[in-house]
Amino acid sequence: MHRAMRGLIQEVLARVAEEGLPGKHHFFITFDTMHPDVEIADWLSDRYPGEMTIVLQHWFDNLAVTDEGFSVTLNFGDSPEGLYIPYDAIRTFVDPSVEFGLRFETQEDEDTEEAPMQEMAEPEDDEPKKGEAQVVSLDSFRK
Repeated sequence: MHRAMRGLIQEVLARVAEEGLPGKHHFFITFDTMHPDVEIADWLSDRYPGEMTIVLQHWFDNLAVTDEGFSVTLNFGDSPEGLYIPYDAIRTFVDPSVEFGLRFETQEDEDTEEAPMQEMAEPEDDEPKKGEAQVVSLDSFRK
């Protein structure tokens, strides 16, 4: 099931890499910053030592999608940074414009009975400034 959901993420991101984001679609992607294959700047892993949420919306560049993960350049306060995120590191993938979300349970959470996929609530309309990436907490999306 997780492999199929990660395949869906790969397909969606590949389409965005080729065609751009359609309409008002945008993605919140939360990932494990300590995953051994994640590649982010040291200052980002120091600032976000467990998980980090990125937003693909107004400004992103160099989105490249492979079978194992994706790389993207985001702007953090006028400082472009390249990131590589393997699909196995992704914890949540949310498109609030259509109230769609995927959540991957970690091994520690496998004892719970929750389904790995659930509908997410639409976020409040806090538009980020163009040219700036935002790191957001997804706690408000969790049920």
